Amino acid sequence: MVSSPAPDAREPLALLAIAAAAVAVSGIGPEDRLTWWLEALPVMIGAPILVITWRRFPMTPLVYRLILIHGLILLLGAHYTYAKVPPGFWLQDWLDLSRNHYDRLGHLAQGFVPAILAREILLRTSPLCRGRWLFVLVTSVCLAFSAFYEMIEWWTALLGGAESEAFLGTQGDVWDTQWDMFLALVGAMTAQITLARAHDRALARLGLSGG
Repeated sequence: MVSSPAPDAREPLALLAIAAAAVAVSGIGPEDRLTWWLEALPVMIGAPILVITWRRFPMTPLVYRLILIHGLILLLGAHYTYAKVPPGFWLQDWLDLSRNHYDRLGHLAQGFVPAILAREILLRTSPLCRGRWLFVLVTSVCLAFSAFYEMIEWWTALLGGAESEAFLGTQGDVWDTQWDMFLALVGAMTAQITLARAHDRALARLGLSGG
């Protein structure tokens, strides 16, 4: 693993403060309290992990910023439930869509953000070098994560029955699971195609050039 310089705490602390405020605001009078917990839980688990690992394994600012954006997407969906997020209704009306597609954005981000996170971890902790195999493995990690999340939704449905419907957010779409995983795939590939160079520069600035 490539050693890292002493991290600068200012930006991570600012991002953490924004995330904490977003969790608090999102939790005020949510549409469905159980759904709020289920959707906000990844943020409340991920943030402490990032805090604990910050000194020993600081990530690039790009990764932290992307994680915050993903967290905000999750928290907005947690507050309203994904089927009732207002921007989704605006898009539905504008494009004359059959359903609220905000959950599609969430699953696109579910591939997009973890792709850069996985890319950084693999470059810094494995013999992998930049190239086709890195692209394939990062994409595979994101697809595996998406599939595991769909299993979590399945287990939640089995345990919660009708009460878990808001968390599932299928809105009557029988292909919702397939759409979710496909969009995660698109997000993972898009992130690597569009952000690989910016990510490499961010790694280089911190002396974390990777493989």
